[in-house]
Amino acid sequence: MLILLDESLPRKLGFLLNGHFVRTVVQMGWGGLVNGQLLRVAASAEFDVLISGDKNMQYQQNEASLAISVITLIAANNRIESFLPLVPELLEVLAKLEEKRFYQIKI
Repeated sequence: MLILLDESLPRKLGFLLNGHFVRTVVQMGWGGLVNGQLLRVAASAEFDVLISGDKNMQYQQNEASLAISVITLIAANNRIESFLPLVPELLEVLAKLEEKRFYQIKI
């Protein structure tokens, strides 16, 4: 699966997603794009999902018009240690990912 990791998350998180090809927004040169634009650009580059820390994205975007799926991770802070407990559930969601849907994973 082709995963885009949002710039709001620690890039080390990508190394924990074994079996998936992970690129960051910064690596792709898309830093600073607003959410709707980022989702469209990611879809055109054939990404399957955006993993983000933006809790408001699902309220700012219409699920019916989503270009790709979005998984929002909610942790106490943006340190990698805060996301480690979320990784098992994240891997489960990725294994059963449905197209163009919002998902939220939190502690």
